[in-house]
Amino acid sequence: MAVAEDPESYCRQLETYLCRKNDGHLIRIVGPAFGQVCGWATRGVPLKVAQRGIDRYFERYYAKGPRRRPVQIQFCEADVFDVFDEWRRAIGVPIRDGEATDDESQEEGEGSSRRHGSLPAHLERVIARLTTLRGGEDRSLDDVVDRFVRELDTARAPAKGLRGDARGAFLERLRTLDNELLAAARGQCTAPVLQQLEAEADEELAPFRARMPLEAFEQSRRAAIDRLIRERRRLPVITFD
Repeated sequence: MAVAEDPESYCRQLETYLCRKNDGHLIRIVGPAFGQVCGWATRGVPLKVAQRGIDRYFERYYAKGPRRRPVQIQFCEADVFDVFDEWRRAIGVPIRDGEATDDESQEEGEGSSRRHGSLPAHLERVIARLTTLRGGEDRSLDDVVDRFVRELDTARAPAKGLRGDARGAFLERLRTLDNELLAAARGQCTAPVLQQLEAEADEELAPFRARMPLEAFEQSRRAAIDRLIRERRRLPVITFD
């Protein structure tokens, strides 16, 4: 059942998740908070996307120092919607009527680009993530990761001066590397794992399925599966837009 069809269950599952994040302290989702979270379900925010938004809030919360009180679900809404918008853009699901104007979407995209930082800084972050990946317990991608780290490390210094066609060609190369990394990770997934990820992708997209053409849905489904593989393997996004 799509989350939008069962807001009561959606709220209770997020209540349980928030309880775990609050080290077992239960903060009931009732009253105005219940209506607020039901709005997430009605808008089509997948359960796991909402959980990632809660995670993002807690990351900032912990970064400020020792916690003083349990977090209430209302505080997480901005992060939930940020993650939802990122998820929606990444897999290409349509915006519902009345959710955002073209101007608002453009401003949001421009803000995202500003937060993205410079190309050399992006490469530095990617190299750091790949190096961490290479040091983990799963070494199945070591050969690919080693090759990518060498190439990106060599390209990092001159990347700052790239302009015009040279920059465009390099950005296209980054997209190719990102696709290769995802393909390698997909190839390491067992059939049961892929089936699980496909089921998760279908669940995430369920609220949007009825209003998407078949071709668009299949494209979004593939992107959703790729996103889940990336999260499962903790792969960086090499593409730079």
